[in-house]
Formats: sequence, structure tokens, C-alpha cells
Amino acid sequence: MNLHEKLKYISSYTSKLLRNKFGRGPESCFAATAAHFLVLQIRGFISPMEEVLLQEKHSIQVDFARTVVMKNVMAELKGVIQVSFDVEVKSFYHDWNFPNNTGVIIASLNSPLNQMEKSETFDFALLEAEVSRISCLVEKTPEEIFSFQISSKLFIVKREGILVPIEKALIEAGFRRELHFTKDELEKKYLHRHGRFDQVFKQEVSDIFVDWDFDEDNSLICFILK
Repeated sequence: MNLHEKLKYISSYTSKLLRNKFGRGPESCFAATAAHFLVLQIRGFISPMEEVLLQEKHSIQVDFARTVVMKNVMAELKGVIQVSFDVEVKSFYHDWNFPNNTGVIIASLNSPLNQMEKSETFDFALLEAEVSRISCLVEKTPEEIFSFQISSKLFIVKREGILVPIEKALIEAGFRRELHFTKDELEKKYLHRHGRFDQVFKQEVSDIFVDWDFDEDNSLICFILK
């Protein structure tokens, strides 16, 4: 199989895997890859039970339940990606936008599957500066920041060295889940309300996803354009 066929296969496999684990599969699942990332864009993936919980403002419970099941999903997906693409998966990131009924699963790979798209007209430094500005408002300026274009509509920004001492203390004290949910809610609010990303991309941003690897002290922000 060529790369395009492998991406179609992993999209189909992920849809079936989510259906098996959650009892309902997504309406669509699309895979894209560039640089050291394999990104799965997911649409239409809220179960009837989750819908009721979200209507009753129990988003924390939905988020927690998904995180527990997703650990199992990603463990299985890791092996399939490694065998299909002959590449090592270093880590996974995932996030969901319940109002938009969308989500992403991102695999960080040890080597690229194809070259990163790099628009000559897009200002990557401006994107990194804006992410750094928002990060500073919420926690601190990242020690390092890198940006990647996965496709014409999909960008990833990786931040390294973002945890402040009190966050590290909370993680050590066993409050990882509470910290993750709080950071997710707070950062997204700032990224959407205070970020100038429509001006940075010169087009409307439809989704912003964020996830963290607390053990490695890094974070991925995924921007999806309309």
C-alpha cells in the first residue's frame, strides 16, 4: 500500500475501533500526516448517553470517561500504526470539542512519514508569537515553541517547558485529572477569546484542540481552519 492507502486504512480502522470501545462510531474520520505527526480528525462522535450528560452540564464526567476509554483505544492504535507505517509512536494526544462534535487524535512519531507542507506566504513566527503570548497570560511563556503545517487547513504548535512549579506539585500530589480539566477549560477560553488567530491565518479558525504530556512537560495545540 502507498501512503494514501495506508492513511485511508488507519482512518477506517480508527472508526471501527471507536465503535467497538464506545458503542458508537464517528460520522467521519480523516487521517493526515506531515513532519513527525499523524493526525486523525473526527466528526460526529457523541453517544446518546454523553449527549444527555452534556445537556445536564456534566462535561467533566464525559471528559473523564472518554479519557479512560481513550487510553485503551490508543494502546491498540499504537500497535496498528507502528506495523502499518513501520514507525515508532512516541506519544498520543487527543482532545474533543463537544459543542462542535469534533475531535482529534494525534500520534507523535519518531520519524516523519512525509515532508511537512510549508507555505511560503504564511508567517509561522507570527503564529508562534501569538501562542506564546496567550500561554504567558494563562501560565508562562514556553521555554521552546515549534510550529508545523500538516495540511492546508491543519496546523500544530508544540510548546515545551510550560508547567509552573505549583502545577508540578499538583501532579506529584495526585491531582493530574483535575489539573488537566482546569487547564483545558482555561486555555481554550483564552485561545478563543483573546487569541488573534483569524488574523494570523488570514482566515477563520473552526476548531482549536489542546492536550498535554505532563510527564514530558509539553503540549500540542491543533488549529483547524474553515
